[in-house]
Amino acid sequence: MRVLVVGAGAIGGYFGGRLLQAGRDVTFLVRPRRAEELARDGLVIKSPHGDITIPNPPTVQAAGLKPDFDLVLLSCKAFDLDDAIASFAAGVGPQTAVLPLLNGLRHLDMLDATFGRERVLGGQCVIAAMLNAQRHVVQLAPINAITFGERDGSMSERVGAIARTLGGAGFEVKPTVEIMQEMWEKWVFLAALAGSTSLMRAPVGDILAAPGGADFMLGVVDEISAVAAEAGYPPREAFLERTRGMLLAEGSKLTASMFRDILAGAKIEADHIIGDLIARGDAAKRPVARLRVIYIHLKAYERQLG
Repeated sequence: MRVLVVGAGAIGGYFGGRLLQAGRDVTFLVRPRRAEELARDGLVIKSPHGDITIPNPPTVQAAGLKPDFDLVLLSCKAFDLDDAIASFAAGVGPQTAVLPLLNGLRHLDMLDATFGRERVLGGQCVIAAMLNAQRHVVQLAPINAITFGERDGSMSERVGAIARTLGGAGFEVKPTVEIMQEMWEKWVFLAALAGSTSLMRAPVGDILAAPGGADFMLGVVDEISAVAAEAGYPPREAFLERTRGMLLAEGSKLTASMFRDILAGAKIEADHIIGDLIARGDAAKRPVARLRVIYIHLKAYERQLG
């Protein structure tokens, strides 16, 4: 199976690099600057599972793409999605499957409109990774997993083929018939964590120590859970129990990447992660007052970026 990994940043670089290490047929779609870095320094991964350097990994630029890939692994930020779609579209052939690893759900509509719903799988990843100043991929914690599946709930032949391609490469692979449920639940947790820590500019433990902090975070979870339920994917009780446990852990230093991006003065996914939930809540006539406060804060931050 020929795999096109869109970008060689933290997520694409990590999973694509592990696949290359395992001998899979992987090509990175990158911009000229990143291509030069990879040709000069190789793809460097620093990880609790072992550091690796892959000299001169296979790369291609958009103008050189041909529609002969079996799988496109897409892990860009939501605000780069339009450019990403334009860059890899030429590599999508009649049998190509697109596996997005973005947060939220709005990207599915955009991908469906471009490539057709039948080509677009549901997917998500769990990993904490970043590019450091040397442009090396740094995995910050041991967890590394990709969950994916058909959005109609079937276990198709192509899901099995993709699972075999991704498997045995040093990260967990989870094909599932419940990918939409899994994506909604991740969205509930991520939006609650990212929204709360970004708004308060503090980790979970510090928010808990403030009067009303626990009630605020749990209220955000309740608002998002109601939106998910209206969409037909009410969070399961075991998931809610784990989520509440993580948000009520005294002294926790847990934050979200959105919080870290704000501290770094970087772009954030305000519309994709929070704004889209508000739009869905409004359409379902569900109150989302806490989410509105978070969204105002995030949009004001984005305005300051210029």
